[in-house]
Amino acid sequence: MAAYLLRRLLLVIPTLFGIIAINFAVVQFAPGGPVEQMIAELKGHGMGAAGRVTGQGMSEAMAGQSGVYRGASGLDPHMVADIRRMFGFDKPPLVRFWEMLKGYLRFDFGRSFFRDQSVLHLVLQKMPVSISLGLWSTLLVYLVSIPLGITKAVHDGSRFDVASSVAVLVGYAIPGFLFAILLVVLFAGGSFVQWFPLRGLTSEGASHWPWPARIADYGWHMVLPTITLTVGGFASLTMLTKNCFLDEIRKQYVITAYAKGASERRVLYGHVFRNAMLLIVAGFPAAFIGILFSSALLVEIIFSLDGMGLLGFESAIQRDYPVMFGTLYLFTLIGLLMQIIGDLMYTLVDPRIDFAARRH
Repeated sequence: MAAYLLRRLLLVIPTLFGIIAINFAVVQFAPGGPVEQMIAELKGHGMGAAGRVTGQGMSEAMAGQSGVYRGASGLDPHMVADIRRMFGFDKPPLVRFWEMLKGYLRFDFGRSFFRDQSVLHLVLQKMPVSISLGLWSTLLVYLVSIPLGITKAVHDGSRFDVASSVAVLVGYAIPGFLFAILLVVLFAGGSFVQWFPLRGLTSEGASHWPWPARIADYGWHMVLPTITLTVGGFASLTMLTKNCFLDEIRKQYVITAYAKGASERRVLYGHVFRNAMLLIVAGFPAAFIGILFSSALLVEIIFSLDGMGLLGFESAIQRDYPVMFGTLYLFTLIGLLMQIIGDLMYTLVDPRIDFAARRH
């Protein structure tokens, strides 16, 4: 097993390199980079945006001898050169890529072009919001879907099975952002009642409250966003749980256990559960990563949660390349490590699985 883990960890390095290299190459051909955006901003907003480029000689660069704004006739070539130098685009692409990789080896992702903060600081600042949404949503999906799937398997074909399938599929079909708006209208002061807050993860001044009150306030803020993210996640996991249990229930060892007089509870949770839960438990890391990094953008916008989804979206719009590539590197690294953890969970759930015995 140690040799298998070592091989998987070593494969992380070329995988990370390949993903970063491909995305870096694609970005080189994408129009509207940070230099172009800064030039357009200077032409459109004048001195307000120009102050971010350089602190010396700006008024002379922005105005001619007569003091007239030069945006209509084009920027001074020296200013354009200063802008390219500020963003690091005065160097060849391969040099910039090599410097970026050297920094990534030290977990130095540079500084944001437009936020005047280090990328690592931004990620650490936004990560608690996204982890809160991803963790609680994933746990809630599992806590509800697994018992529901087991019950559906035991009562396969019954009215309960059909009715619950309809309810789960309807929840899956409703877009998350639309359900979030519905919750806001109904329960966050939209048109009916205001039982839950609409903004952030904590109330104003909550940092000075006793810790039980802070925990309760945090849970109060998490209710609506968590429900929004979990509604769409029930369907696939519930049906997967049901199908896994149905497949195991029909096997010979279950019939033998019943023939020996074992109770239904002992058969289901003593024999069937471990075998049926193999795929479900091992898929937890992937499910968590999926909710954490791909499902929270609109929810963060609707509930005013400043997390990783919103950071990535704004960085892509602004062409903030250090934030884009830094978050891509971290997301890819975490995703690859989670896949390895998923393999380890396979062996914990079913010790018969031995990845080290594989020849490839």
